[in-house]
Amino acid sequence: MPPMTPAADWISTRDALEHWLEGVPGDASIGLDTEFMRRNTFYPQLALLQLGWNERYALIDPLAFDIGDALRPLVGESAAMTVMHSASEDLETLSPLLPNGPKLLFDTQIAAAFVGMGLGLSYRALVAELVGVELDKGETRSDWLQRPLTESQCIYATLDVVHLKPIHEQLTERLAQRERSAWHAEDCERLKQRSCFREGDPQPQRNFRGAAEWPLAQQARLRRILLWRDRTARTLDRPRPWLIEDALAMSLALQPPTTASDLEQRSRGQRALRSPQRTELFELLVPPVTDDEIDATTIIPGHPQGEAKKALAAMKPLIDTLAVELDLPPGLLCPRKALEEYVVTTEWPDLLDGWRRGLLYDRLTNLLPG
Repeated sequence: MPPMTPAADWISTRDALEHWLEGVPGDASIGLDTEFMRRNTFYPQLALLQLGWNERYALIDPLAFDIGDALRPLVGESAAMTVMHSASEDLETLSPLLPNGPKLLFDTQIAAAFVGMGLGLSYRALVAELVGVELDKGETRSDWLQRPLTESQCIYATLDVVHLKPIHEQLTERLAQRERSAWHAEDCERLKQRSCFREGDPQPQRNFRGAAEWPLAQQARLRRILLWRDRTARTLDRPRPWLIEDALAMSLALQPPTTASDLEQRSRGQRALRSPQRTELFELLVPPVTDDEIDATTIIPGHPQGEAKKALAAMKPLIDTLAVELDLPPGLLCPRKALEEYVVTTEWPDLLDGWRRGLLYDRLTNLLPG
């Protein structure tokens, strides 16, 4: 494989990047990938950006200069199509440079699911299937922040964009044949909006299903704790669990500490919870939950029980049958989490809006309890 790898330009200055981009037309299809590290920080650390267009390839060093201003006009503002594979983490990593993401995104993993190749297909498997090349993934866990990169790392990084062009062309044709192009574009836009949202989830407690049966005041207190954890983790640039692990957050919501020493005893071992943060957290926990906080807290959807569980059992075969008719993975047509949320809350989930709503709304609504 190494002798067959096309050469890539190593770019470590803004002038070199602008020169490389000069020849790329505004309506081009550009392959893009990133290498990043996320070991002890809240934000992923961009370590390398790879671009590919017209059999030209670039490895761009974001540690050497600010690449955002040069990259944004083409990727973020023009009519160029940015081709990526499983783009969610890459988009999150790029969000400081591209706050709204690429203007146009083509995610090859999503496209593969729409054309009958399965849900969550890896880039390596997709390359093998469509290009007939077996990729070596030996550098997946290597240190991308080191300089200089090894020859093996550069080869690996280049190959991550070399095959995006033929994959994009084949998947675009297959999407058109199945009349799924609009659906795919909609899901790519949804992915972009979700991954580029940097303010944090305003209702983080909804992911804590173990608290679904709690009184509303305790759910609101859990939300208060989780919002503080998110804000503080962003400020310190440390992983959320380093401040408060999930189990501790639930414990503090159920039984708030009565003294600062009580909080200190219960929070030992939290790597980023230093004295200033512990003091701030204690002061956060002292005030009782207000009615306004309760009103602002979305109720945590629990696991389906009783009639909701029966409705879920009736909906699943309907979705499976429709998925077979459409030749779509059931999980792409209707993610299980969204379906469970629907039967519990009876409110149509945002995740099922768009093209899914037209297919599913009438069918599923008729099966709701009562």
